[in-house]
Amino acid sequence: MTELVNLTKHDVIVVTETQTIRIPPSGQVARVRAEQLKVGEVNGIPIVITEFNEIVGLPEPRKDVIYIASTLVAQAASRQGRHDVVAPDTGPTAIRDDDGNIVAVRRLQVF
Repeated sequence: MTELVNLTKHDVIVVTETQTIRIPPSGQVARVRAEQLKVGEVNGIPIVITEFNEIVGLPEPRKDVIYIASTLVAQAASRQGRHDVVAPDTGPTAIRDDDGNIVAVRRLQVF
């Protein structure tokens, strides 16, 4: 069986047709470092370019382990050839409360 390791700060809840799976945070959070450089200004408002670089907090690949991370981390990991990092699919199939906040997802996504 594949182990799911949650590298976010919050529970990831996945609702399928047959079950609800709660994946608690592992205590380790993966992030992508961002650098910003001012490239201009419009009406006194700075304009910056943001470049996402190094992934921090992502463990090395392990057999039969899938890491759940933010979309940004999963995208960066994919660009680095990692196929063991997924993100909750927070698109139109996500389950939301009355205020529009995501409370669960129906699937995970890769990039």
